[in-house]
Amino acid sequence: MLTEPQKAIVRATVPLLETGGEALTTHFYQVMLAEHAEVRPLFNSAHQQSGAQPRALAHSVLMYAKNIDRLEGLGNLPAQIINKHVALQVQPEHYPIVGACLLRAIREVLGAEIATDEVLAAWGAAYQQLADILIGAEAAAYDRNANVDGGWRGERAFIVKDKVQESSEITSFHLVPADGGRVMAHEPGQYIGLRLIINGEEQRRNYSISAPSNGQSLRISVKREAGGKASNHLHDGVKVGDTLQVFPPAGHFTLKPSDKPLVLISGGVGITPTLPMLNAALASERPITFIHCAREREVHAFRDYIDQLAAQNAQLTRHYCYDQTTSDDADVNAGHLTEQRLADWLPASRDADVYFLGPRPFMRSVKQSLKALGVPEAQTHYEFFGPAEALA
Repeated sequence: MLTEPQKAIVRATVPLLETGGEALTTHFYQVMLAEHAEVRPLFNSAHQQSGAQPRALAHSVLMYAKNIDRLEGLGNLPAQIINKHVALQVQPEHYPIVGACLLRAIREVLGAEIATDEVLAAWGAAYQQLADILIGAEAAAYDRNANVDGGWRGERAFIVKDKVQESSEITSFHLVPADGGRVMAHEPGQYIGLRLIINGEEQRRNYSISAPSNGQSLRISVKREAGGKASNHLHDGVKVGDTLQVFPPAGHFTLKPSDKPLVLISGGVGITPTLPMLNAALASERPITFIHCAREREVHAFRDYIDQLAAQNAQLTRHYCYDQTTSDDADVNAGHLTEQRLADWLPASRDADVYFLGPRPFMRSVKQSLKALGVPEAQTHYEFFGPAEALA
């Protein structure tokens, strides 16, 4: 149990985490991934190489230390972590490995004079408190997924029924259960996990579900990433008729019930979770503004589909921004999504629900613009592809 003196020690480490947290988490991942092959499939090597994973963990550790007395101050962070863990099927036996490597990294990076036995004991208790919370929440999620209609626990075999190229970079995979059974309902905005074997090595990845729930199938739409092991394997190596191992839907970036005007903002492949959100919202009478940004037309997936929905539904208004336009793009705004463009396209009252997703710099710009334009922060929602980082 975490004692008050131990909480005080954790709080005292905040300045060290603010200045050296990323060095600590980088060393932690180097140690753990080198010595524990059993956890490597849970981590995307591209996120390690880019530094995104260590940055995200450093942010999480810092926030935990700052809020050690009032965990409610962590906001959505625990839900983000829990859902990512559920989608990748993190299990209780993984936690002791992480804990031991984290304490070792604290000692080796900070040194024995700072990271004393007392400090390590405090952080060990703090880690165990958090681990117990996450393990309990994840166990409950696994139980829910197993017990709902069409649900399952762990991996389930799905057959690739169709493979559709949506743009020069994005391909959709239509998946149906190999056992012929039903598929559990998912909330608009959720994602699934895939367990892949690539060149003899296990890889696990999350992909947003890009179509509404229908009880029979799932659709993911995957962008080919330069050097991406999983995305290139799916694009080049997976064919119609092949079998993929799928983990149940997860994710807290979901469309909340509301009658306020809805604004969906996406950049690049960030469009994928907004599609089932849009479909669900069209069943109501709320006004919808759909904004999508892409580099150019040939990489813009689902444009014809959105145009068709806009033509059929008066409540839907759509706007596009391309970095590069041609003479065929008369109805497209050239350049980035600026604060002024958002000001022109948002509902006049600003009392709207806004969901946005895309590359991190894009999301940071959108978040800053929404705040400047007076959209209530509690009504702005966003998610990350990959590790959850701070939009500072």
